[in-house]
Amino acid sequence: MMTSPFDDPDGRFNVVVNDEEQYALWPEGLDIPAGWSPLASGDLAECTAYVEEHWVDMRPRSLKSAMAANATAQARTTEDVSA
Repeated sequence: MMTSPFDDPDGRFNVVVNDEEQYALWPEGLDIPAGWSPLASGDLAECTAYVEEHWVDMRPRSLKSAMAANATAQARTTEDVSA
């Protein structure tokens, strides 16, 4: 029976990231899908540790940007009301 390279505990992986700053592990030797960029490589434990260290905010970039824009707009509204 053939096992998936994604399930190989002894496999080598790439840590990849997309434009939304979401991370994933991708088996070495497989083409990295369009829209994803490699950041690091190693065994499963090394790649998992890399993701845990660097992906500290699970919100997609578009959500973080929208929330920041909303907070800025609310701050301006509060300043206008206070003036």
